[in-house]
Amino acid sequence: MAAGGGGGYDPLVPAGVPCAFSPDKQTYFALASTDGHLRVWETANNRLHQEYVPSAHLSGTCTCLAWAPARLQAKESHQRKKRKSEVVGTSDQIDLLALGTAVGSILLYSTVKGELHSKLISGGHDNRVNCIQWHQYSGCLYSCSDDKYIVEWNLETCKVKCKWKGDNSSVSSLCISPDGKMLLSAGRTIKLWVLETKEVYRHFTGHATPVSSLMFTTVRPPNESQPFDGVTGLYFLSGAVHDRLLNVWQVRSESKEKSAVMSFTVTDEPVYFDLTLSENKEEPVKLAVVCRDGQVHLFEHILNGHCKKPLTSNCTIQIATPGKGKKSTPKPIPILAAGFCSDKMSLLLVYGNWFQPTIERVALNSKEAHMCLVRDISNCWAPKVETAITKVRTPVMNSEAKVLVPGIPGHHAPIRPPPPQTKEVENKRKSGSNEVSIEERLGAMDIAKKEGKDELLQTNSFPVLLTQGLESNDFEMLNKVLQTRNVNLIKKTVLRMPLHAVIPLLQELTKRLQGHPNSAVLMVQWLKCVLTVHASYLSTLPDLVHHLGTLYQLMESRVKTFQKLSHLHGKLILLITQVSASEKTKRMAAPEQNAKLVYEEESSEEESDDEIAEKDSDDNWDEDEEEKESGKDEDVDEEENEDAEEKGENGEDRDVASEKEVNGDSDLDPGNESEEE
Repeated sequence: MAAGGGGGYDPLVPAGVPCAFSPDKQTYFALASTDGHLRVWETANNRLHQEYVPSAHLSGTCTCLAWAPARLQAKESHQRKKRKSEVVGTSDQIDLLALGTAVGSILLYSTVKGELHSKLISGGHDNRVNCIQWHQYSGCLYSCSDDKYIVEWNLETCKVKCKWKGDNSSVSSLCISPDGKMLLSAGRTIKLWVLETKEVYRHFTGHATPVSSLMFTTVRPPNESQPFDGVTGLYFLSGAVHDRLLNVWQVRSESKEKSAVMSFTVTDEPVYFDLTLSENKEEPVKLAVVCRDGQVHLFEHILNGHCKKPLTSNCTIQIATPGKGKKSTPKPIPILAAGFCSDKMSLLLVYGNWFQPTIERVALNSKEAHMCLVRDISNCWAPKVETAITKVRTPVMNSEAKVLVPGIPGHHAPIRPPPPQTKEVENKRKSGSNEVSIEERLGAMDIAKKEGKDELLQTNSFPVLLTQGLESNDFEMLNKVLQTRNVNLIKKTVLRMPLHAVIPLLQELTKRLQGHPNSAVLMVQWLKCVLTVHASYLSTLPDLVHHLGTLYQLMESRVKTFQKLSHLHGKLILLITQVSASEKTKRMAAPEQNAKLVYEEESSEEESDDEIAEKDSDDNWDEDEEEKESGKDEDVDEEENEDAEEKGENGEDRDVASEKEVNGDSDLDPGNESEEE
């Protein structure tokens, strides 16, 4: 009933993850998330029912999934009732769920047992599986892939029953007719196959881009005059990648018309749709389409032949967060899937994050053209995180208990004799007691010499050990080399290893990267050195994409998992650098304040004041002498007085100049000279 498991779109986009409701009253909702985990949710109480992690969930991620039909499961559950070991209530549960992977294998998961039922790999696909369809009556399984083939599987033997080429390009989607006699396949064109003969019954033009989803819409009523062949007069829907039109096609035996009879317009590429089957031509078909932009469009139309204009939706449903405060704005919440309930008047919506989706039943109101549901999903995480934390219990330990710290698996530290033994050996020699054995002498020499030559020996022996370990696939030998933490030693080892061992080393590193995160940290150092040192050699290989395909998918899945964490890490680095820069500027201002404590200008001012005081005292002394001399010589003639004054002034000037030269003050101020004159 759903198109969420079809191919032709990127499964890593949150709005296009493989998901589907169970056929038995939509009791469960299965979702294969981007981290490779399969999670089955209960739609009634929004509780996680089961979780399954495939062994190769990073390299072989799930690309599509499909529930087994209710009729087929009823037969299997009826057979299980005869077994005494099974629980009686298993007949009411949904059983098998088929998962298609990116590497071409198909897994059958049993929700009753909670484990893998079987695996279909022999003789099937060798490329990405795009779509899986169960047959309602025969119990067979049909799958299509990028390898251009359609495979019919026998589930009892888990082997290929029939395999044929479906298209010249990749086959992206499948759909089985209501009576189980016809099969629709879509690639570049849409083909209708007769399952009994595997021949093409009709061709349809399809879309400009690869078709991502197919679904039959209605059954032709049996009251027609012509005999009904099971497919003539049926309508089916098709949606394509990057196409905002859902085309409706009609199968007719009398005319080989290849074009669509009508189309529905949506806002973005359809990633999931569901409809209510109608047995009567007069009853309208209700269609719910989930687009990649996270909106749901509802259509209600009576299929009665051609319609020239594309039909718009009767109602659009959108979910957004409440905008609290003035600055915060409402943000849209993407809808992952939508399915009609049994009453056809309500809709089951799955929205939010693929890791913790919210399932809600919404009543449909045909009068409203647009419904915007305000939901706050931020609080959905809080109680589950708290319960997970409370489950962690610290063990009660006795004081006499000895704790063993786990080490790196496969690594054994070299056993050396203790260093004090060397002193004992020397003491034995001096005392002349019993002779020292050759083993003790060699041990003492090894301790003295091995410390200086340890790195040199490792540098020479590690490339040889690595090459031999890769050729012989010796796990212990590879552990000894690959579990070193010395970056300099890793670089020297990669430089000295032969070129023919580069690709086997990359394959070994890819295997170890899929293991425990502790080992992945070491392997990243090796991978970085190999890619930087041997980049020129790797670029010359013609089949490099084939060798590094798994590594690329592994790195891409890990990077996308920690994308939000890396954004947060970058923001924190910016904040830390700004805080450290501001602290540095504050620290640089401190020495400038300390320099202000040296008062050089004030000391020079004091010295100048003293000099000025000395000059003033000398000038006053000169004036007193002049007054005394003038008092003594009052009776002398004016000429003699003038001569005496000139001589006295000249003599006094010489004496003052000589005194100032001795004191270091040879320059006279011009102000003082004017006062003396």
